[in-house]
Amino acid sequence: MMTGLTIRPAERRDAALVLQFVRELADYEKLLHEVEADEVAIDRALFGEQPRVFCEIASWNGEPAGFALWFYTFSTFRGLHGIYLEDLFVRPEFRGHGIGKALLKGLAARCVAEGLGRFEWAVLDWNTPSIDFYRSQGARILTEWQRCRVEGDALLALGREKPLAP
Repeated sequence: MMTGLTIRPAERRDAALVLQFVRELADYEKLLHEVEADEVAIDRALFGEQPRVFCEIASWNGEPAGFALWFYTFSTFRGLHGIYLEDLFVRPEFRGHGIGKALLKGLAARCVAEGLGRFEWAVLDWNTPSIDFYRSQGARILTEWQRCRVEGDALLALGREKPLAP
């Protein structure tokens, strides 16, 4: 059934491909204008001295078809590390072959093998096809949590504030 599918860890030579996948995902999510990363940043993040983010590349019959970019997290409630899936993307022409499911299953298997407590990710609220797919894989959509983000000038301002002295 999936004889044409291969999944492998990204290699340094894949930095441009990973960036292309990021841009294609951002375009799909109507967020291309927010992509600031370049090939150098991707290379440094994935293959620098101490990488803190990881990537799996999926190919279908030798053609780059998609990717999963992830990193380790920690849950104080569980007392265990987990995996946060930052990006999952399969090019439209390769959808329907089980590639996204295989990428998810591979990371879930990593969680099980490493004794991790959680596998989490976010999905845009309008992305019904993805929400339906994630639910079909056993994901619970958390509605009680709101994501918080500080970036740009707000991050600079917050980072420059001196903590209160004890």
